Amino acid sequence: MVMTPRERVLTTLNHEEPDRVPIVIGVSNATGIKMKPYREIKQHAGIEAPDDYMYQWPELGTAQIDESTMLRLHSDVRGVTDLEPASVLSRNRSRDPHSDCLDSWGSGQTEVTPDNWFPGIHPIPDATCSEDLDCYEGWPNMGDPSRVAHVEEEARCLAEDGQFAIMATPWLLFPFERAHAMQGMEAFLLNMAMRPDFARELLERIARECKALMGRFLAELGDNVDIIKIGDDLGTQDNLMISPQMYRDILKPIHADFISFIKERTNAKVLFHSCGDVALLVEDFVEIGVDILNPVQSSSGRMSDFVALKERCGSDIVLCGGIDTHRILPFGSPADVRREVRRVIDLLGPGGGFMIGAVHTIMNDVPAENVLAMVDAVEDYGHYPLLV
Repeated sequence: MVMTPRERVLTTLNHEEPDRVPIVIGVSNATGIKMKPYREIKQHAGIEAPDDYMYQWPELGTAQIDESTMLRLHSDVRGVTDLEPASVLSRNRSRDPHSDCLDSWGSGQTEVTPDNWFPGIHPIPDATCSEDLDCYEGWPNMGDPSRVAHVEEEARCLAEDGQFAIMATPWLLFPFERAHAMQGMEAFLLNMAMRPDFARELLERIARECKALMGRFLAELGDNVDIIKIGDDLGTQDNLMISPQMYRDILKPIHADFISFIKERTNAKVLFHSCGDVALLVEDFVEIGVDILNPVQSSSGRMSDFVALKERCGSDIVLCGGIDTHRILPFGSPADVRREVRRVIDLLGPGGGFMIGAVHTIMNDVPAENVLAMVDAVEDYGHYPLLV
């Protein structure tokens, strides 16, 4: 039986086999496409559409994918996001060309090469105590109505159409990553090791602000949402950024509280994004209520053992991602991409509980032909019953 994309996703989220493995692409910064390959995909497919940016933030570099291209990519999910306050967007549009751009937290990006921006502005790198946090005047105004003024209508229109699963994604509402943005990664990790009470206080302060916005975001969504995406990048290519014990002592309670806050206000499933090798924490994620783990990074340590990962937790958590953005997508041929799609589906697809996509944002070094080969291969190899 042919399913609608939304039916396909909901069946998968119920750990059952749909008609085809769902494709997740183009709906958040972590599942998105940078502008260069987006333009090339449009050209390749003969699609005329404007070059808009996700979150109206060009320095992020992630394209806002138009509907015709989403259909060409066979994406089963559509996204709803928040925005930075209108005053912040206006300020950054009117600033001097190539100058630093700042977000509503006072963190910011620096242009390192033309049109390539790096998060290099950290407003409180030397903060080490409560007084430093109290004195900081750059805390965001999460009550600004322009952050979510568009959310209700966008979600309602998608729900009334009824064809696609809706993934809602507030931008960077992640305490660990936000702490890096506020202090710099080295400074904050040192504080976690040397000043754990301060690190916990900063994370909790950030989480309070995040929950203030998340509450308003969820209220605007109402029942018109299937998946809420949150996350914190916790892994490197071969291990965790912090020890499992440090995660459990400091960060896990904050994540647990955040997820509980979400689930008290919506029936949507929670997708948790974390790059790198986070295999040692998968059971922790299940325990605190994560429903979907993204991106299942095939190039990272223990996460690359898809057989073990599926056997270990495939019945407890939906796996999302799997297609390598480190080697296969940028440097492989379309035939290589097709073989990798089939391999990943054969390992993670049986029994359902798997949504396929690129491991992370499709970067500027990925040819359009490889993106199209990826999604077309899912159409060829991803229909149930799988031919393994």
